[in-house]
Amino acid sequence: MLKSSFTKDLIEAGCDEAGRGCLAGPVVAAAVILPKKYRHKLLNDSKQLTKEERELLREDIQRDAMAWAVGEIDHQEIDRINILNASFKAMHVALDKLTLRPELLLIDGNRFKPYGELRFECIIKGDGKYLSIAAASILAKTYRDDLMMRLAEDFPGYSWHTNVGYPTEAHRDGIRQLGITPHHRRSFTLLPDQLELF
Repeated sequence: MLKSSFTKDLIEAGCDEAGRGCLAGPVVAAAVILPKKYRHKLLNDSKQLTKEERELLREDIQRDAMAWAVGEIDHQEIDRINILNASFKAMHVALDKLTLRPELLLIDGNRFKPYGELRFECIIKGDGKYLSIAAASILAKTYRDDLMMRLAEDFPGYSWHTNVGYPTEAHRDGIRQLGITPHHRRSFTLLPDQLELF
């Protein structure tokens, strides 16, 4: 069972990102502050849930959270500053948008770029340990999936409606046949046998 909080008294924001390993599109992060002792029987790491469960949970999280926000960093910025820095920056953008200032950040993963003077804790597989991080993973994932669905309509042939930009065989077949789109990350290895695509 996921824990409702890391401390008894501090206002905690869980942070997580989606789309780090994708070949196209932005990286998206979310920050979520849940009430102390919050409970939800379904809330878990977004990767453990179905699409339908994530959609239901998104509504519950946005309704129940004391504050929540989403930030995105586009593919061009990812190419400029690298995906790790872009992931941290997306979290910072989400934190900037929160209407309630947290006192502690719970970060999914093992690294983070400090956000001002705020205390933070990096928690490996945190989206499977703390409700606020799990909630952030769901908001980041659903927001990004929606965005990639819209892009899939403008750029058919890459199966983004199913792979949302991840390096599946269908996505790479699309790159081989059609070349790259303006939304592909040029700093990534788009094909295993990549020579020059642009």
